Amino acid sequence: MIYRTDYHIHSTYSDGRSSPEEYIGPAVNAGLSEIGFSEHLTLFREPEDWNMNQEKMTSYINHLVRLRKQTLNIKIKTGLEFDFFPGKEEEIRTFVEHLPLDYIIGSVHYMGEKTVDSGPGFYEGKNYDTLFESYFEIVCAAVQSEIFDIIGHCDLIRIFGYKTDGNMEHLYRKLAKTMKKHDVVFEVNTNGRNRPLADFYPDRKFLSVFKKENVPVCVNSDAHMPSRVGQYFDEAYELLRYTGYNEMAVFDKRVRRMVSF
Repeated sequence: MIYRTDYHIHSTYSDGRSSPEEYIGPAVNAGLSEIGFSEHLTLFREPEDWNMNQEKMTSYINHLVRLRKQTLNIKIKTGLEFDFFPGKEEEIRTFVEHLPLDYIIGSVHYMGEKTVDSGPGFYEGKNYDTLFESYFEIVCAAVQSEIFDIIGHCDLIRIFGYKTDGNMEHLYRKLAKTMKKHDVVFEVNTNGRNRPLADFYPDRKFLSVFKKENVPVCVNSDAHMPSRVGQYFDEAYELLRYTGYNEMAVFDKRVRRMVSF
């Protein structure tokens, strides 16, 4: 049996639809060995309903500590999904450095004051080539900060299916080289299948670019409801094997190890 983890799950502490307890049964049924909750946390912006309120941090961590003690048939890990903002590296690093987390996911949702996943209107009137270039530059900056253990949905800019006129391979190659240099994991995020894009993040055409640089990987669902925990994992692991991957990253107390699959 493959040792599978799903470290990107959202509960009612941020924008998930169910309590952490409600994810346990579906995760076990999906054949997972570990799950991790990674609630959205956005500093430097006014609180929105998809983010966890900072005042709930202690409650969130304590809740997962209790759940971990009560749950014997699957391991429970504690994470956060942080929004990255260029120029705010030290503030983010100071905020997270003493938190008792197993891993931190760094994600880029914001470009300016708006998020790239807020709706198709964000893309109206924009040059897609320039937009994609700018987005990947921010993701590379998040990697270079060395704050994060995992980079979430590294090409979220694809969410609505918009494409550039040219070949984007150079963007993925630069990102992969940056991730290798700074020893950061990327995720195959299966939730893109539920979006207008209807496919995984990152673009499967460029997975070989990450493998060529030997960038470590993990598979995550980005589930916002229990029914999506471990969703499309068989396809994701088959795709990774086809690309040449045979091991994935597992985390405990911010320490990474690799396990075969």
